[in-house]
Amino acid sequence: MTTAPLTRDDCAALDAADPLARLRDQFTLPPGVNYLDGNSLGVMPATAPARAHAVVQQEWGEGLIRSWNTAGWITLPQRVGDKIARLVGAAPGEVVVADSTSVNLFKVLTAALARARRQAPGRRVILSERSNFPTDLYIAQSLAAQHGAELELVDAEQIDARLDERVAVLMLTQVNYRTGAVHDMAALTARAHAVGALTVWDLAHSAGAIPVDLNGAGADFAIGCGYKYLNGGPGAPAFVWAHARHAAHIEQPLSGWMGHASPFTFDTAYRPAAGMARYLCGTPSVIGMSVLECGVDTLLAAEPLGGMAALRAKSLALTDLFLAQVAARCAAHGLRSVTPSEPARRGSQVSLACPPGLDGYAAMQALIEQGVIGDFRAGDGTPEQPHLLRFGFTPLYTRFVDVHDAVTVLAQVLDTAAWRAPRFQHKAAVT
Repeated sequence: MTTAPLTRDDCAALDAADPLARLRDQFTLPPGVNYLDGNSLGVMPATAPARAHAVVQQEWGEGLIRSWNTAGWITLPQRVGDKIARLVGAAPGEVVVADSTSVNLFKVLTAALARARRQAPGRRVILSERSNFPTDLYIAQSLAAQHGAELELVDAEQIDARLDERVAVLMLTQVNYRTGAVHDMAALTARAHAVGALTVWDLAHSAGAIPVDLNGAGADFAIGCGYKYLNGGPGAPAFVWAHARHAAHIEQPLSGWMGHASPFTFDTAYRPAAGMARYLCGTPSVIGMSVLECGVDTLLAAEPLGGMAALRAKSLALTDLFLAQVAARCAAHGLRSVTPSEPARRGSQVSLACPPGLDGYAAMQALIEQGVIGDFRAGDGTPEQPHLLRFGFTPLYTRFVDVHDAVTVLAQVLDTAAWRAPRFQHKAAVT
């Protein structure tokens, strides 16, 4: 027996009963926009403009250089880092905000590779997933070339079998950016440790989206993005974590002055700061970190309502609804979800593979013109690497009616072949 898809009234009833619904009021959402792209860029917190104005107008404009002390600029990396730590299963003092995800990955991957090879010089493989995010692979390629190592790429289902004594570092993104599939961090970390390898985890698509427990999983190193589910704004600073067993003595390859034990003694020789402070490098981006703090605070506002566990439950309900609506209302068009149907293996997004004959980029542009914003991710067009329509579901501000309405527009675009219009055929620089 087939169950009829939920109506819009059904979805409105779910929203009315949602204890997290009031968290949407923390954001500035433009009218007429159904935003399902928070997995690429989070929505602006309502507090962000006033905070940015205060930093620029008062703290910089009036306080000038005094604000490093009087406004607490110098401790922003640690203060915001401690807030992020509450979202990723880390202890106070274990996370700092600094630089970009790419730069932080360079730091921790260099440190992990050096530590693993000191313990066993014959280890020379950085193992990663073939469909890992490109910047991670590019950084690993560069490091491998510099250090006489090798980057080896395998499919997700091959990772466990490939782990052996030749692997120095297992480098994975916890939630795959293309498929939304979730790796079992604890299990894979344990498997890596069993063969003597270290782990580096990229939390770009998991921090703020799913519960993360770095210490509970026994992970070694992690980095993450500030502008996706953490709602820190375009190009927001990233964060970096190392397990306490490494943080006190690991070497940081970018030994900038802010990572010095005493930056304002202006020593000519580098002495690393204690703990995670050594993972700082250059001068912090004060405006960016201040706005990022607004974004992180929107997630911490969920703590009295159940925190990340409650957000995760709503995320799964939203993605379940989207999958069911697409299956019921777009079945004739050959879309195929590449996102796992099993809740435990699904992040906070759904990616739909485009069938032959459907121009996914044009279809997404047609959706965007009608106010439904997702994104397009190119593959090679094969069943193994299809072009994707990607939709992110941020439970802080996405409603059940938003899911229903998005599928209504998607069905219309496909039913009418609106995407074939010439104006949707020109590809912009950012997809």
